[in-house]
Amino acid sequence: MLEPAFFTAKRTEVGQYLEDDSILVLFSGFAPHKSADATYTFTVNRNFYYLTGVDREQMILLISKQGGKTTETLFIERADPVMEKWVGKKTTVEEARAASGIAQIRFVDQFTVQLNRIMSNGRYRYLYLDLEQTGWDSPVGKAQQFADEMLKRYPYLSVQNVYPQLAKMRTIKSPEEVSLIKKAIEITKQGILQMWEHARPGQMEYQLEAYFNFTLRAAGVKEHAFAPIVASGGNATILHYEENHHPVKDGSLVLLDLGASYQYYNADISRTFPINGKFSERQKLIYQIVLKAELETIKAVKPGVPFRSLNERTKQVLAEELIKIGLIKKPEELSRYYYHGVSHYLGLDTHDVGEYDRVLAPGMVLTIEPGLYIAEEEIGIRIEDDVLVTETGCEVLSQDLIKTVDEIEAFMAKAKQKSVWIR
Repeated sequence: MLEPAFFTAKRTEVGQYLEDDSILVLFSGFAPHKSADATYTFTVNRNFYYLTGVDREQMILLISKQGGKTTETLFIERADPVMEKWVGKKTTVEEARAASGIAQIRFVDQFTVQLNRIMSNGRYRYLYLDLEQTGWDSPVGKAQQFADEMLKRYPYLSVQNVYPQLAKMRTIKSPEEVSLIKKAIEITKQGILQMWEHARPGQMEYQLEAYFNFTLRAAGVKEHAFAPIVASGGNATILHYEENHHPVKDGSLVLLDLGASYQYYNADISRTFPINGKFSERQKLIYQIVLKAELETIKAVKPGVPFRSLNERTKQVLAEELIKIGLIKKPEELSRYYYHGVSHYLGLDTHDVGEYDRVLAPGMVLTIEPGLYIAEEEIGIRIEDDVLVTETGCEVLSQDLIKTVDEIEAFMAKAKQKSVWIR
């Protein structure tokens, strides 16, 4: 678990970034309405969590800066004895203070009073908000609504987006964050091994997924990093196949793309295996090409390397190998069988925040995930590991999860001998 000192340090770093005469407001979020009296499961806004360590809904962080000095206030929900009988207790002042390291804790029903008191001197000129926007048609969020409301009352304010700065900070992981990612990877690894131990032809994809889900819940994990992909046969040629509702035919490969989320830090691992425990010669040939591309791309990970050059290395290896086996005749044809990037950042979000037009630096955690998707042969293969950029190169954080043909076949043969496979 991250200590309060971690969150205090991050707030200090943000405070140094803020202009003088400014306020920063971040919202923890809320569970969206589903239907009737039901809501979707709440998950905290990751930037709010990154600065507070608190993961309850309807909370607000307020940081003001004047004369080079910052003042921090965390607003939490007030206890409601009646509702506590239905939904449990709210976070207490003591709990919020202990988790965040913020001394001044108030209640959300006091927020506008406190804000008006701050703004009444007329000297604050800047309003910083997390204005992340993924698309033109994305719903208008709480921060945007708040910006509109503030500008009505204080039209002289200059609204600034703190999201790029938070993304920049989150791109470089601390040792404590890396430890949480490693824990998420270990749980993910155990879930994948459980799937392999119980795999057999004729199962449904969702039955395989159930073994993974059980492992996560048994480890105390409540959230997946993303919806699990358990794709057999031709389904594996669909990049984000999530239906997981088809039978797994004997002789087919199963592509897994899975991840646990441990204390909000994510793993993201892909493995591909034969449901009957043995690769066919053709499956083995294609698998070895993907594995070679992954290993060669991992070798290229080191400080100072342009992020986007990793995908070029992947494409180079894949194209060369596919030309050798006659599947394509020239490199330009590779896009028929490989049509995604090889890497993304990993952290509090699975596709974590950060700029890609930059060079790699120590502390970055990223995925390496080449694949080949041959729809006409119903072969889809992806191999993905999570990698930490170090001072001299990189560390493969998911190195302990087997991935060679021989290792996978030996593991499944041993599982079969132990009578784990149900006939």
